[in-house]
Amino acid sequence: MNNIPVVKIGIVGVSRDCFPAELTINRRAALVKAYTDKYGAADIYECPVTIIESEIDMVNALEDIKKAGCNALCVYLGNFGPEISETLLAKHFDGPKMFCAAAEESQNDLSDGRGDAYCGMLNASYNLALRNVKAYIPEYPVGDAEDCADMIHDFLPVARAVIALNDLKIISFGPRPLNFLACNAPIKQLYNINVEIEENSELDLFESFNNHAGDERIPALVEEMAAELGTGNKKPEVLPKLAQYELTLKDWADAHRGYRKYVVLTTKCWPAFQTQFGFVPCYVNSRLAGQGYPVSCEVDIYGALSEYIGEVVSQDIVTLLDINNSVPKDMFKESIEGKFPYKLTDTFMGFHCGNTCSSKLAFHEMKYQKIMARSLPIEVTNGTLEGDIIPGDITFYRLQSTADAKLRAYIAEGEVLPVATRSFGGIGVFAIPEMGRFYRHVLLEKNYPHHGAVAFGKHGKALFEVFKYIGVPVDEIGYNQPAGVRYPTENPWG
Repeated sequence: MNNIPVVKIGIVGVSRDCFPAELTINRRAALVKAYTDKYGAADIYECPVTIIESEIDMVNALEDIKKAGCNALCVYLGNFGPEISETLLAKHFDGPKMFCAAAEESQNDLSDGRGDAYCGMLNASYNLALRNVKAYIPEYPVGDAEDCADMIHDFLPVARAVIALNDLKIISFGPRPLNFLACNAPIKQLYNINVEIEENSELDLFESFNNHAGDERIPALVEEMAAELGTGNKKPEVLPKLAQYELTLKDWADAHRGYRKYVVLTTKCWPAFQTQFGFVPCYVNSRLAGQGYPVSCEVDIYGALSEYIGEVVSQDIVTLLDINNSVPKDMFKESIEGKFPYKLTDTFMGFHCGNTCSSKLAFHEMKYQKIMARSLPIEVTNGTLEGDIIPGDITFYRLQSTADAKLRAYIAEGEVLPVATRSFGGIGVFAIPEMGRFYRHVLLEKNYPHHGAVAFGKHGKALFEVFKYIGVPVDEIGYNQPAGVRYPTENPWG
């Protein structure tokens, strides 16, 4: 995927002048070796400048990691650490930063070999707050070389997301459809987290699409689409238009990214799109998601943003689905009960018309959009990609601005079950522990829209840290409480 950043973390060791600098130097070297042995050397850079008490050391370290091309920072307390210089480094470094600290190595060396970094982390956290500096601090930030190597690796997806959002532009086309006001959220919070947005008219898109008629690249793209679809190519006659549309979106993104490196899009497919363009864009959206450029439906700006965050965190394809329908009791009894550790209310179906990438479907067919075809000629609803979503672990999540422009988010880990949906669209049978209570006391209580982003795999830990880092209040990050842990709005009598 070429729409996400590559992270290089500069590791800067710090040392208080009343402690032996060798403690930090040796522990930093052991940390770098532990990381390289386990994860390779590509992600990190060992800064040779050890910050002691001097602000000049801080400046020299800052210049060194900049020169080395580092876009993220790890301040490593090899001993107590100089609270002023180390937090000044974090303040002046333009990128995501983390702090972690060295544990003591042995009971046999607790005199000259004791570093007191456990104590130093307290002063570091206080000084970060004094300077209004955001930093990632692991759940337990003190450890030996191997422990701290794992902490830095856990920081990678968080750093990648923060870097990406600071260089992201969302390109949208058209206002939200009339009966999807839930997708219409204030954009002020985009600017607060440093994301740019460009809002365009559907007429602008239609003009650009028409200008791509006869584009010499269309035949080759049609062949590529046909090869991807294989026997699932049920509407080959619409492929030239879909190829024309894909080229339109890609060219628009390239021409309009401006000073931003990364781009996502959000468009609409109704009420006039089908009749004017002559198709639905679902399959193109699925292909762009597969190429690292998520495209949300119904001009869901925060849906597109959520998808992109999941893509950057997981380094994998994501999708956007409606939290759509309940699982029938007979399906539950036949295919789930006794086979999987879930209650009926833990299950639901996630669905969208056809925007999920073919590689995330157990089988796929490109055909017509059933819901739209109920009121329109089938030939203008061709272009959707249908199939059951592949079974496996997932993370369902969303970042949202409320109607009064406050940031809010939710995260829930679960799985797609290997159960045939017997339905249409891009769809899967999802199971999330205690989903029924989560649905009522987070999704409904907090007024979330029907769209949720889906990352494939378990990524709740990293997403939680990303949301915290970019400024979502911790009490506004909802998650599925385990049984026995009551939500504030939950009736204690059931």
